Amino acid sequence: MQGLLGFTLLGSFVSYLQGAAASPATAGGTEKRNPLGLSLPPLIPSIPGVTEPLASNAPPLPILQLPTPPLASPPFTASNIKPKKIGYFWTGAGDNLHKDFLATVSLDDDTFGTFIQLTDVPTSGNSPHHLGASYDGKTLIGGGLLSLLKTQDTAFYFDVSDPYRPKFDHSNRAILSSIVDEIRAKPDGGFYITYMGSAVGTSPGRLVETDARGNIIHEWPEVTDIPSTLNILGQQFSPHGLTVDYDKQIALTSDFVVPITILKPTLGIQKADTLRLFDLRTHKILSTITIPGGQGIQDVKFIPNHPETAALATAVGLGQVWVIYPFRTKNAKQGTAELLFDFGPKAKNSLAIYSDISDDGKLAYFTFTLGNHVAALDISDLSNPVRLDDPNETQPIIGPHYVKISPDKKNLLVLGYFVQAGDISVVNTPGDYKAHWLDLDASGKFSWNKTIDFEREFATTRGGARPHSVVIYDLSDPADPKYY
Repeated sequence: MQGLLGFTLLGSFVSYLQGAAASPATAGGTEKRNPLGLSLPPLIPSIPGVTEPLASNAPPLPILQLPTPPLASPPFTASNIKPKKIGYFWTGAGDNLHKDFLATVSLDDDTFGTFIQLTDVPTSGNSPHHLGASYDGKTLIGGGLLSLLKTQDTAFYFDVSDPYRPKFDHSNRAILSSIVDEIRAKPDGGFYITYMGSAVGTSPGRLVETDARGNIIHEWPEVTDIPSTLNILGQQFSPHGLTVDYDKQIALTSDFVVPITILKPTLGIQKADTLRLFDLRTHKILSTITIPGGQGIQDVKFIPNHPETAALATAVGLGQVWVIYPFRTKNAKQGTAELLFDFGPKAKNSLAIYSDISDDGKLAYFTFTLGNHVAALDISDLSNPVRLDDPNETQPIIGPHYVKISPDKKNLLVLGYFVQAGDISVVNTPGDYKAHWLDLDASGKFSWNKTIDFEREFATTRGGARPHSVVIYDLSDPADPKYY
């Protein structure tokens, strides 16, 4: 049971969503913004001198929180530098009272760590989660892990056509699902996005599709797809990881945890052992692939250029990475899973294991959040993976989670923060709130280099800062910019 008050509030929220869905919000007051999504207005308007103390003194409630408006953002002087390498950090205010924001930061050697621009969103307490870039590099989308708890929009879109002056464009939320996780760009514009929970944070979630303007056009599987719907109703469907192969027209999602079960009171976090294989032509679920005892399959990524379109999936409870072969069959079912590597004690029950794979398909990197460790594998031969890091090393990082290989493959960017949901949750992982810039050598081994200390940078203005994810732009070659 999640608490009588919590369910009462959730019931009210569903009723509110049903009313809102009947008349979607408009863009510019005239045009429907998203045919299947909606945008929620603030339930408590901002009133100077009234709502500031309300936001500061609002008590934690079971499940839903008071939908208080954010405190006014402190002044910030933008920088006029124009570095070739840029990090966009999707960041939460440390006090959960000020607006969450996108931080544009230089990654060039001579100006490394210089904050160029801060772009606020209209709300606070979203717990900014993953961030993704469009194929043309003109749009970023960031998800809010806990936006649902304040009945706020869950996806935030930024215009980065001027890469040094991002602008907040709009936000929205889906009707059937919430809790935005992984984001993958579509070649023709728009995104595929995993929403880990239902509209009220339970199972099932959905695979959400948008058009190029960020309009939500589908929540897959659609309710009219009876076989796929029965699949996700019959077995926990809480998609977190997402990987897409547009040439082969398939996608894999990985089921992690039921979001509402991380909130108090809880009988324990409900973790999944499954992945779903989608046919992108029909968006039907072809099969469910199981990693026995996986206890949360947080991440999955296709290995670039692999002849069998293999993918790597992280089994959090086991502290292992598995290989998923989507076109192999076993017992007349498409898709198989095989153990690739067991990372040992630091990785087991680490609550979160995230990954990144080099674009040549030869190297993979993994973060163990509770193990305070970053690992590296040479995966050029899947029958003989080679570990490149020292598993016994005490690394200078706390709570590593999001990891990105720089487009030029000379650096690894790791963020020391996962989730801190506060008094209402059982998930509050330690973090150092730093962006760690690691050097990579030709073999793929890394060494620790520079950091950007978000907590220190915003300690006096926003109660610190919580950078969860990052997108890197490399504009070194104007004829061939990289967005990753």
